[in-house]
Amino acid sequence: MGLLTGKVALVTGAARGIGRAIALEMAKEGADVAFTDLAVDENAQKTEKDIAALGVRGKAYASNAASFDEAHKVVDEVVSDFGRVDVLVNNAGITKDGLIMRMSEAQWDAVINVNLKSAFNYIHAVTPVMMRQKSGSIINMSSVVGVSGNASQVNYSASKAGMIGLAKSTAKELGSRGIRANAIAPGFIMTEMTDALSDEVKSAWAAQIPLRRGGTPEDVAKAAVFLASDMASYVSGQTLHVCGGMNT
Repeated sequence: MGLLTGKVALVTGAARGIGRAIALEMAKEGADVAFTDLAVDENAQKTEKDIAALGVRGKAYASNAASFDEAHKVVDEVVSDFGRVDVLVNNAGITKDGLIMRMSEAQWDAVINVNLKSAFNYIHAVTPVMMRQKSGSIINMSSVVGVSGNASQVNYSASKAGMIGLAKSTAKELGSRGIRANAIAPGFIMTEMTDALSDEVKSAWAAQIPLRRGGTPEDVAKAAVFLASDMASYVSGQTLHVCGGMNT
């Protein structure tokens, strides 16, 4: 028996990176996992197969998370296919960095829509499902820059700060129905995005982190499993920092 045996998890933006790690870690703990990405491409198909190889059900859904209608359609399909939704992980996200004086409206809107509006879309869609179940765990993927800010990332930082406020407010609204909502704020996590950075930049980042290393997607995934599980049954409205002590 795993920590999530019998539960159904829905993870957005999970074909690669941190989302994929969360989907697989939840599958390892016994959850059936539905996940989304913009398209059911080779990456999504591989994630789907890797979930199934762990002995649970896994299914990919094509969805633009920033679309309110598409989010509701996916949730309806997941409920039809799996019967319920116990865990929602709002992980879909993009970056379009730049100094505020040079940032275009399109750059701002794209990041806010994909990173923050998508979370509202999916929470709005799963709320009736979880209310009927009288249980559920909602996890918003934030970031340390959503807490501390970061130059050249005003759009990203604002979206990730919004994820924290959204989780706290959701926790207050839905707690009486047995629904918990929390945020995770990862620090410097080694993913395909960070692979593009030079070794010098990576070393400079590591020097700022008390544990002297970047985190792995699995580090974040294990925190998500905890918040999704009954081990965190009295944890709601909180922000869990997974940053190696970076944001203390």
